[in-house]
Amino acid sequence: MWISIICIIILLILAAFFSGSETAITAASPAFMHEKEKGEGDNNAKKINKLNKDQEKLIGSILLGNNVVNILATSLSTSVLIGLFGAKGVAYATFTMTILILVFADILPKTYAIRNANKMALRFAPAIAFAVYIFSPFVSVLQWIVKNTLKLFKINNSSIITRDALIAELRGAITMQDSKNIKQEKDMLKSVLDLEDLDVYDVMNHRKNLFSINIDTPIKKIVETVTNSPYSRVPLWKERPENIVGVVRTRTLLQAAVECAGDYKKLDLEELITKPWFILETTSLKDQLQAFRTKREHFAIVVDEYGVLQGIVTLEDVLEEIVGDINDETDIFQSTDVIGIKEEEAGSYMIDGQVTIRDLNRKLDWDIDDEQAATIAGYVIHSAETIPTTGQKFVFDNYEFEILQRKRNQITTLRARKLVEKG
Repeated sequence: MWISIICIIILLILAAFFSGSETAITAASPAFMHEKEKGEGDNNAKKINKLNKDQEKLIGSILLGNNVVNILATSLSTSVLIGLFGAKGVAYATFTMTILILVFADILPKTYAIRNANKMALRFAPAIAFAVYIFSPFVSVLQWIVKNTLKLFKINNSSIITRDALIAELRGAITMQDSKNIKQEKDMLKSVLDLEDLDVYDVMNHRKNLFSINIDTPIKKIVETVTNSPYSRVPLWKERPENIVGVVRTRTLLQAAVECAGDYKKLDLEELITKPWFILETTSLKDQLQAFRTKREHFAIVVDEYGVLQGIVTLEDVLEEIVGDINDETDIFQSTDVIGIKEEEAGSYMIDGQVTIRDLNRKLDWDIDDEQAATIAGYVIHSAETIPTTGQKFVFDNYEFEILQRKRNQITTLRARKLVEKG
């Protein structure tokens, strides 16, 4: 009898091992295991990654082992208790083993495993790999039976994970990390996933803010103007500002000016300018970022479907969608900079009308809808369905807006605050 009791205890320990291991391996972070294998050369992490490549075999082996030890433990306990109590031993065995298996071989190991998934998975990886190897032939037979049974009832057993589903899974994994310590990292990762959903029109510098020069301007004046500008590249137009005919690099022009020692007649502007690169306003930021890399260019002219100038977009504009606003000592205030947001008292903000909704949401952790408009001024006009006048106030989607300044039909400055939701 004592030998049977010892065997039952061993079988319960094995059941706890299988239950805990199943939870630990399925709950362990794939990204963590990948980094442990590739970055640190961890052999146990390599085993976990290999096991997860065939989860059907992994789960099948663990379930097979778990069921075998549970059935053996229950059978032995029934035999022992029948010997002690007769027919009543069946009821005693059922009650006792249900409690023991449920608490010590299921709930307890799984609770510990879910709280220490990565640690436990790494610790028991060799044992699990060995168990999968041992049970592999039996699992293959079981898989064949399951597959043909499903086929018999015409149940589709194929699993096709779409790209959209994978992206949604990534978004979900990022959102689940709710620690305030990694908010910036979360925002950056979400912004990377959003690049395909945003067009260059959403981040470009609008033509009304475009700094450009008439190509027919005397070369000396062009050099002086470029020298005093903060830009590394300047568009050149001919006949009208919308007709961009070239782009001059500030460094190239100034270097040529130095070499000619002040004799600007020696400067041939046509040789210094580069052909403008025109892109459609509907180009996604993901595609444009790849195009910047492929062409090794940082500057493009944005046009609509009719070829009409809309603005310019730079590599910095795209990167700012990922890392946030980038300002250095050469930057000057632009109406689209995030510095167009000034905090006031009572939770309100004075905002430049051309600040983008995405920048506003990211900076203030708001959730204003940016589907119908790119800028906050555009949002207010679209929502109000009219051109507001100075002093007017509106409330849209739990946000209050007050028009502070308007120039012609443009809202230049407004005040906004998020209203406190009533419980």
